[in-house]
Amino acid sequence: MSRINTNVNSLIAQRVLSQNNKALSTSLERLSTGIRINRAKDDPGGLIASENLRADEAAITAALGNAERANQVVGSAEAGLAEIQGLVTQLDGLITATANDDGLTTEEKEANQAEVDSILQTIDRIAATTNFNGTKLLNGSLNFQVKSVAATVADYRVNGAMMETGGTVAVNAVVTASAQHAGLLVSAAAVLDLTNATDQFVIEIGGTKGYRQFSFASGTTDAQMAASINQYKTYTGVSAATSGGALVLKSMDYGSDQFVSANVITAAGQTGTIYQLSSTDEATAKAAGTTFANAAGAITDDGQDVAAFVNGIKASGDGRTISVASDGLDLELELTTAGATATGSIAALTINGGGATFNLGPKIEAGNQIRLGIGSVTAADLGTKGTGYLSSIRSGGTNDLLSDNLDDAQTIVRQALNQVGQIRSRLGSFQNYVDSTVNTLSVTLENTSAAESAIRETDFAEETANLTRNQILVAAGTQVLGMVNSQPQSVLQLLQ
Repeated sequence: MSRINTNVNSLIAQRVLSQNNKALSTSLERLSTGIRINRAKDDPGGLIASENLRADEAAITAALGNAERANQVVGSAEAGLAEIQGLVTQLDGLITATANDDGLTTEEKEANQAEVDSILQTIDRIAATTNFNGTKLLNGSLNFQVKSVAATVADYRVNGAMMETGGTVAVNAVVTASAQHAGLLVSAAAVLDLTNATDQFVIEIGGTKGYRQFSFASGTTDAQMAASINQYKTYTGVSAATSGGALVLKSMDYGSDQFVSANVITAAGQTGTIYQLSSTDEATAKAAGTTFANAAGAITDDGQDVAAFVNGIKASGDGRTISVASDGLDLELELTTAGATATGSIAALTINGGGATFNLGPKIEAGNQIRLGIGSVTAADLGTKGTGYLSSIRSGGTNDLLSDNLDDAQTIVRQALNQVGQIRSRLGSFQNYVDSTVNTLSVTLENTSAAESAIRETDFAEETANLTRNQILVAAGTQVLGMVNSQPQSVLQLLQ
């Protein structure tokens, strides 16, 4: 059929050429921008996926920044603590030097005390001024806030807790086994009755601090023996008391690292029995004992740590102290004697805020938020209620170098050293955790970026091939359109 009013072939050629031009434009756009999805119509499903991945990339990048910042904050705190620990070590040396009582003049002791005062002032200054971007790090402002502390809790230290913003954490402890002293009951006559008046009853008493041998003559009462043993309790770590004519020996402290040893070296005709104390009730002796005659050597008894569960987590016991260290709760509770020696439930305390909060993940959720408590390390806070604080070593204090309490002063300093060391160790562990988090986030960012790139960006090899194909098709379409547009002219031949 030959028509001139409607050139169908031209219309077809125009449509195909238009499609090829659009495809060519798309290829040129993708190659010039490097992006495969420049608008939603390019790939609606791919656009959604790539935008979600882009959001993830932004969140992970921010989390990496948060982790690096957390590392810097904790590093600044740890640097201040390192300096304080060095200063406390100097205090220990000064106390030891001053203990050489007759080897130092009063002026030398006063000079040592002046140096102690200067060191304590420096510790307070470091604690007050160590900061990061204006946030004080060591003055207690980053410590956890606690309320409703039970009467059976002598002291506490909250290192970490997982809580929602504005929420609280109730800390409940269930004591399942009581803390016990190491102890022995030496049952003999209330008054020593030896074979001969010139004989001696010789017994060696030992504990964690050392051993001491005691010799008692016939006629010595149990109260007199207890008094003699107590005179040396600071050297042996063992105290003595009387009970119903028997001698009760106990370690000075609670816990499994305590022990009491009794060795009857010479009985001199005195009969008696040595009993270990019960592990459930140290006021009661075990049923079976060892007579003086049958004792082949020393009879020893060990102490016992308190055992407990805290918020459903089995706690570690050390004497009267229980501690837990988990991702949700990290704290220490020092129980009173009443709390540690009786089984049962204790509503210990409630954590109602505080702590340094770091978000170390791409999402704001409990699993990614770490709360780290950094307590005050001033001279008034280093130490414990039981032993005392560093501030008591200042001039005029209970334990200054001019007092007769240098042993107590050194105990406080050693406790302070231990506390600062524990804080530094905990901060170091946190930094290791942050480093691992950074490594994990970096790998996640790489994989997320790769996935987003595969979906959104142009594959240049593929698109170059498409461009070449579309260029050829456009050129061909243009030539064909010229041919079909000239086709109606052939109808004129029919009119000749």
